Amino acid sequence: MEFYLGLALGLALCIIVILIVKISLLTQSMREMAQGLAQKLQGQTNTLISVSSQDRAVRCLAASLNTQLRLLRQERWRFQQGDQMLKETITNISHDLRTPLTSIMGYLDLLRQEPLSEAGARYLSQITERTQSLKELTEELLQYSIITSVQEEAPQDLDLRSVLEESLVSFYAIMKQEKIIPSIQLPENPVICRLAPGALQRIFSNIISNALKYSDRDLSVHMTSEGLIQFSNLALGLDPIAVGRLFDRFYTVHSGTTASGLGLSIARLLTTRMQGSIRADYQDSRLTITVQFPVKKAN
Repeated sequence: MEFYLGLALGLALCIIVILIVKISLLTQSMREMAQGLAQKLQGQTNTLISVSSQDRAVRCLAASLNTQLRLLRQERWRFQQGDQMLKETITNISHDLRTPLTSIMGYLDLLRQEPLSEAGARYLSQITERTQSLKELTEELLQYSIITSVQEEAPQDLDLRSVLEESLVSFYAIMKQEKIIPSIQLPENPVICRLAPGALQRIFSNIISNALKYSDRDLSVHMTSEGLIQFSNLALGLDPIAVGRLFDRFYTVHSGTTASGLGLSIARLLTTRMQGSIRADYQDSRLTITVQFPVKKAN
């Protein structure tokens, strides 16, 4: 009796050991497939998922995943080709529109020098305004297609404070024309960040331009030593819903100003590309655009 009991216990122990080994091998195979799938989804490699297990069910699962990966690659390739063709089409159309629009603006300037009736002068002013809006939209479409198509600019160690100062100075004439006296608070010491210089200047330019576009004769710029910058201005013509969509492509606020709806969209694209953050807030009739970039730690 004891012999059979010992034999049964030994057999049960063997079965348990076999099951443990089997479960361990299956766990390893699942881990291999999970890691392989993650690598294939992140990369552009043409290799497929491979597993070391000889289990039939595991290999069938791997084959099914590989089939889906092939389909996903085909769809990804089609999307990339279509996206590239769309960007090239936008670039070509923007180039084609620039020449006739420049010519139209020239003829409008000549027409302005001719004697016109009061109604004719009013119509000419409206045509000029609409043509200028179309020209600005064409330029920003071109810039957007270029930014999303070309490779990223090489980052450099930049003084964030200095670049912001230069951007503000470049808008001095416009601020003076609009009778805006900005309130500017900058840190005393340089704030070093590793960023692309051209992209950073474009971000500041688009944000300041947007702030002046919707400003009711004021502008406040506050920067901290942690790389956080706030552009704030009174904007009575906005509301929280409109502010929530300011970063959407081609969204424009109907406030009587010319706008293409691409300036802040480009700013967000470039900011996130450089590991920064950007957001818009609206409180007490004030629009605040907040930008922050990672500051390089001093050795």
